[in-house]
Amino acid sequence: MIQQNIFIVNFFTLYEILDEIKENLSFKIIKYKNLDKLIEDPSFDLKNSLIVSKHRGLSLNEKISKKNVLTLSELPLKVNKIIELINIDLIKIKFNYQSNISIKNYTLNLNSKYISYNNINLKLTEKEIEIILYLNKNEKKQSVLELQKNIWGYVANMETHTVETHIYRLRKKISDRFKDKNFILSHLDGYYIK
Repeated sequence: MIQQNIFIVNFFTLYEILDEIKENLSFKIIKYKNLDKLIEDPSFDLKNSLIVSKHRGLSLNEKISKKNVLTLSELPLKVNKIIELINIDLIKIKFNYQSNISIKNYTLNLNSKYISYNNINLKLTEKEIEIILYLNKNEKKQSVLELQKNIWGYVANMETHTVETHIYRLRKKISDRFKDKNFILSHLDGYYIK
């Protein structure tokens, strides 16, 4: 599961309150003195994050869109109401993020479990999606043992043919539907997406 972040900008009181209960939160909280400090941070990534501020006048730019900002200007609010508002926005952000993941020239939609290319869709299973995401995020070739461990949770007595069969079927589906025999490549060292 992808960690969601809440960037609290110039709202230290809220940060202190949430920091007190952080073990009960489903997101990570990070505070910043101002928006410039946030943008300067090399780890700054809004893909699956939300900026929370009490100021309406946050200057949005090409890095920050309106959908990633929650302004809490109507204060006071109960803490559980603030957490509810944050969670609602995070769900929206996660849904949008999962709707459009680019892999090579394809678009993977985790919500509908489709992979698309040139207006052609292919329905995928949960395991097929896991395989694609795992191979895509790893730059080196992944062996059958690595796939067993990281996709299937490695069972010592699991047949190695399980991985190979899943990869074979997935490659065949993609080849049949998109005429692409090179989406998942195999090598002596393992499988990979290039």
